[in-house]
Amino acid sequence: MIEDGAVKRVGVWLVGARGSISATVVAGHAALVGGDASPVGLVTARAPFVEADLPTLDRLVFGGHEIRAGALLDEARAVLDGCGLPGMADRYASALEATDGRIRPGVVRGGGPAIDGLATERVGAASDAEAVAAIRADIDAFAAATGAAHVVVVNVASTEPAPRPHPSWEDLDALDGAMKGPASILPPSALYAYAALDGGHAYVNFTPSVGSRIPALCQLAERRGAAHAGSDGKTGETLVKSVLSELFVRRNLHVLSWFGQNILGNMDGAILDNPDNKATKLHSKDHLLARILGPHVESRVGIDYVRSLGETKIAWDHIHFEGFLGGRMSLQFTWSGVDSLLAAPLVLDLVRLVAFAAARGESGVLGALGPFFKDPMGTDEQRLIAQDDAMVAWLRDPEGAR
Repeated sequence: MIEDGAVKRVGVWLVGARGSISATVVAGHAALVGGDASPVGLVTARAPFVEADLPTLDRLVFGGHEIRAGALLDEARAVLDGCGLPGMADRYASALEATDGRIRPGVVRGGGPAIDGLATERVGAASDAEAVAAIRADIDAFAAATGAAHVVVVNVASTEPAPRPHPSWEDLDALDGAMKGPASILPPSALYAYAALDGGHAYVNFTPSVGSRIPALCQLAERRGAAHAGSDGKTGETLVKSVLSELFVRRNLHVLSWFGQNILGNMDGAILDNPDNKATKLHSKDHLLARILGPHVESRVGIDYVRSLGETKIAWDHIHFEGFLGGRMSLQFTWSGVDSLLAAPLVLDLVRLVAFAAARGESGVLGALGPFFKDPMGTDEQRLIAQDDAMVAWLRDPEGAR
């Protein structure tokens, strides 16, 4: 039965649906739609995006997969109260509880021991093909129940260890055959990507996990006419790097070394305390400087879990550079931000932009959405201003932006 008022809705299927980002997305969306919050932090709230025919926020409806038991309202209370917004979660309890009613047990298969250790609710599957079928059934049921004409699957789950590539990843037909056996061929992020794209829905990877960054899944997206984008949301230290590093290039100042240290205390930080999971994140964060400044720069990124910080993420960066006559100088900055409050508006932006792209018939990798990601698919551009200019050009004319 279709829920009341669900005509022409855009479905948002959150992978990691009871996590801190998802809780903030749902509560923040309710605040925006109710007129209780301004759209600060939403890229799509500025010109020229406000003039484009993007789906309005009141058309979005949420559901998702989660491997942990609990209540979305409780997570929202923990996050928002801890961010200095006491009582806010309870003001939007009805929206959070409605979304919670659309959350289904998720897939853990192939996710590694750190993620497996979180799972208290999971779907068992004897093969990757069976896991994909279960995921698709949940997404299809969600679309049917809500009347969503299109669904955007957004991965905001914990970071996975980098998987060992399988030979079948290069070809869709080979992958389909391999997935029927008992071996784990794809990690969870890619299983969700497969299910979304195979159903003709969009997939957005907001994490550094592999997701749809596999040749066979790119082939699947083209075959089904589905759009996808990623990866790893750019919300803090890397966002600053993508702007600040260009300053040195334009002033012809030679960066010698760039060291960054990050500390954070939420579930993301706890998972990244595992060396295998951390390695995936470090690769996503650390390659940007070489692309902008060149391979000669000595760079290093550190990540440590400090439980007491909760949702706060702190980064300290030291930049050592050479100026005129070989003089050595340095710049330091500290970024302190609330991870979920930085990420949530970008998730809403991405849903609107991807749904907009799908509505005008675009498929495959949406490289124009590079400004949102640390390791963007479909483009080698890492400079934020150039990325943003390319996205605006794409918004106005998808053909002219290519």
